[in-house]
Amino acid sequence: MSVPAPFNIYNTLSKKVEPFTPLNEGEVKLYVCGMTVYDHIHIGHGRAMVVFDAFARYLKHRGWKVTFVRNFTDVDDKIIKRALERSEAPMDLAERYIEAFHRDTDALGLSRPELEPRVSTSMPAIIDMIQKLIDRDHAYVSDGSVWFSVKNFAEYGKLSRQKVDEALSADEEMGKRHPADFALWKAAKPNEPTWESPWGAGRPGWHIECSAMACEHLGEEIDIHGGGLDLVFPHHENEIAQSEAASAKPFARYWMHNGLLTMKSGQKMGKSLGNVINIHEALDQFPAEAIRLYLLQHHYRTALPWSDQALIESLAMLARLYEAKEVASQMKGEEKPEQVAQSLGEDAQKALELAQSFQERLYACLDDDFNTANALALAFELARAINRFSAHKKAKKRGGPIAQLALQAFAHFSEALNLLGTSSEDFQAEVKQKRLSAMGLSAEQVEGLIAQRTQARADKDWALSDQLRDELDTLGVVIMDTSEGVQWRLKL
Repeated sequence: MSVPAPFNIYNTLSKKVEPFTPLNEGEVKLYVCGMTVYDHIHIGHGRAMVVFDAFARYLKHRGWKVTFVRNFTDVDDKIIKRALERSEAPMDLAERYIEAFHRDTDALGLSRPELEPRVSTSMPAIIDMIQKLIDRDHAYVSDGSVWFSVKNFAEYGKLSRQKVDEALSADEEMGKRHPADFALWKAAKPNEPTWESPWGAGRPGWHIECSAMACEHLGEEIDIHGGGLDLVFPHHENEIAQSEAASAKPFARYWMHNGLLTMKSGQKMGKSLGNVINIHEALDQFPAEAIRLYLLQHHYRTALPWSDQALIESLAMLARLYEAKEVASQMKGEEKPEQVAQSLGEDAQKALELAQSFQERLYACLDDDFNTANALALAFELARAINRFSAHKKAKKRGGPIAQLALQAFAHFSEALNLLGTSSEDFQAEVKQKRLSAMGLSAEQVEGLIAQRTQARADKDWALSDQLRDELDTLGVVIMDTSEGVQWRLKL
């Protein structure tokens, strides 16, 4: 059995990049906070979904046994409020949005985690953890609710560096002893779903659910806990407090947080701010790979700027990579790659050098705090080298051996990050399918103009032929006259 490849990761707890040391050799227990399912997921949510999907995928690619757990919060104030507004049962509303979540993430090309527990089906584990906290004097009962006592956990604030006396809980109900104390169990209220507990009917607070589900499915100690940067306080701080108070063991060895998607105003993208584009809306207009590339193009810990042009620019970037793959696939020849490089000059030598070193350099980027930005930069560097090399007059007939190494490099890239995973033909077909309407065009309109141009060329009406080519170019359509006939694609 091969030993998994070592890697380094930034730990929010220590505020530094550290070598990863697993609890169990060769295994990674990964828990990521999932969605509160009261609406469709948007591009901002997609950042965490894509980052941690790619991270888990890459670890498996490198030989790690990964148990990836991502929860659904299907019992929550927002769900109850939305359901009341729509005269719908809260659990029915949550179920609909879980189904929509799976449709969207499947279409986005993400793999489902090994486990996707829900709050509603995790009540025994939640109640058991709350009882442990009461028994150990870390929680107290007040009027049917249960509160965590932050004063009784000496290390409170170690993740966020928040001081207890300056912290405030969002839970404003009467009965808590300290402003920072937070609800573990909320006493039943009218028109809310409830479950029976030793303290009376009610439902869990937000924070306890993730601690209980992580403990139930991964054990009291886990390797990596992930989520968005906005969860550091209070959610993850409270998770640490209640988990470690319940078990008297360290909870998560590494805390991994992705940066947020931000608007030009500096705001994060959020439904309450009214500035969102939902994943399913984006997928109607762009290939899934273009969306994934956008969400991975910056280092996961940095803010990711959003604009109306973001996905258009990402699609153009993706097209350049596919064009390089296409160019490489058209090269022929059976010599040794070193012989080709030596005889065809500097551009051939550079392409060979980058192709041969690509896998090692790719892994170095991703093993260093999962730097997808640098990994993408390597792919574009190789694509540029292939394109420069292809300009050599003998590249198409003799460049095949170098091109094959480049294609192998792109295959490693695809396996590691789930990009460039289809053929150039299928990519271009998807672009046409999704971008034509966004550009105000139809395939029939484009092909009608091409047919007119073909007839003009047959009639040797070169002026009309040029006029029609210019018209297509203005519309954003690129015409290619080949030995197999006229082909076209959209200008990206």
